[in-house]
Amino acid sequence: MVADDQPVVLRGFAAVLGAQPDLVVVGTASDGARAVRLAAETHPDVALLDIRMPEMNGIEAARRILENETTRIIMITTFDLDDYVYDALTAGASGFLLKDVRANDLAEAVRTVARGDALLAPKITRRLIAEFSRQRRPARPGGPLTPREVEVLRLIARGLSNAEIAAHLVVTEHTIKTHVARLLAKLGLRDRTQAVIHAYESGLVVPNA
Repeated sequence: MVADDQPVVLRGFAAVLGAQPDLVVVGTASDGARAVRLAAETHPDVALLDIRMPEMNGIEAARRILENETTRIIMITTFDLDDYVYDALTAGASGFLLKDVRANDLAEAVRTVARGDALLAPKITRRLIAEFSRQRRPARPGGPLTPREVEVLRLIARGLSNAEIAAHLVVTEHTIKTHVARLLAKLGLRDRTQAVIHAYESGLVVPNA
């Protein structure tokens, strides 16, 4: 699903994604309120939401969609993201795209998020870390996680892929995928982006440590 109040962007994104053999555009919306209604009707795997839309902004639309759907959210914007990163990610967004994204990168971003991977550019990650650094939350125990799952979570939060984590821990990539799936389930998290947020919020990872 694609939601944007700019007709050219809306049609362009829908056309690019609809032309992909493995992607289907289930609908488009021109404002946040319509996006929420459309998501309830179509149950999309991934929704691209413009941050600034009439009726309801993209961040609030994301919150409302994720109250009832397992949809993964990508925020799209033309604006500098400093004011939006933390709010959008804590609302449940899995990543960000700029509206001038290339067609191939747009399609691959949707595939990435659909797999449950984070779509966080290094610039976004630095801002996220800076926000948590400012908050300086005290560390909390790993809760229901095993020591190995805590270790995997810390490596996810530092930006490592499954293959890199497997190499670091000298295990198979399949083993890491299993650990990731289990820790997400135990913590009730949607995807790796939410795992990164949890790791910093809980103090399992300390910025600049």
